[in-house]
Amino acid sequence: MASRAPAPAAHHSPGGHGPPWQVHAGLLAVQLIFGGFHVTAKAVLAHVDPFALIALRAGLAAPILAWNAWRVDRVLPRLAELPWLALLGCLGVFANQLLFIHGLQTTTATNAAILMPSIPVFAVGLGAALGIERVGPKRTFGILLAAAGAAVMVDPLRFSLADGTLVGNLMILGNCLCFAAFLVVQRPVLRRLPWRTVIAGAFVFGGAGVVAAGWRHVAAMDFGALPAGVWWGIAYIVLFPTVLSYSLNTWAVRRSSPSLTAAYTTVQPVATAALAALFLAERPGWLQAAGFVLIVGGLWVVSKRAEARIKR
Repeated sequence: MASRAPAPAAHHSPGGHGPPWQVHAGLLAVQLIFGGFHVTAKAVLAHVDPFALIALRAGLAAPILAWNAWRVDRVLPRLAELPWLALLGCLGVFANQLLFIHGLQTTTATNAAILMPSIPVFAVGLGAALGIERVGPKRTFGILLAAAGAAVMVDPLRFSLADGTLVGNLMILGNCLCFAAFLVVQRPVLRRLPWRTVIAGAFVFGGAGVVAAGWRHVAAMDFGALPAGVWWGIAYIVLFPTVLSYSLNTWAVRRSSPSLTAAYTTVQPVATAALAALFLAERPGWLQAAGFVLIVGGLWVVSKRAEARIKR
């Protein structure tokens, strides 16, 4: 079947004003879902090898995303688009997930949380360096403010440089760089293809690599011995932090900009603190309160005006 070219107007973001409230609601939902992901993944990983989990995650999400894209878009990407989709899959699925899992094995969860706010900073730098997004000084200030708030919430003074953590820290930074590049590189591709087709193509390519890397760990699993709760946890991880969250992020990049989408990653510590307060009765301290104020202020500055102009 020949490819069908999407209508160009459907893939341009609104210009001259900030993104609509639906974009902010979607990006906030992504971070809340990821807050639940950390809790769920911790429970699942008590029974499932981490490499088996990421292989199941990517391997099950890819056909769901592909089916949904074909159901709605009915677009077969042209051959010239396949290298771009493969690059997105390598950055946002394959390298992103493998670097994170490997990194966590050789550093601490605290170090990983402290390094995560580098994502929006990388996104701004890459967008400018590649000529994909022009970001004004106000938006840059807002992103730095939000990133600082996220760092404050997880207390950067707890960052460890103990022996053996250097490689893991670098892998987590590589994970952040890959995800930022994934958001930025999506933007020109989204001008040519529908967003559902873009994220599905990325997962088909990237998911194949993740499954190949983790297949032997999946084959070694004793599926019959897994409690029902673990299967529900795997289903949650596949459907919500993977299918839904990746889809919402790609949709948001199309409707707004890579820098705004990346800036919302700073909300993750807020979501984690809220869940801890709700389910674990943990009371946030003054550092968390200060970080929250900085994040909200930074996101307000970033969202106040659409200063980023996408080159056409």
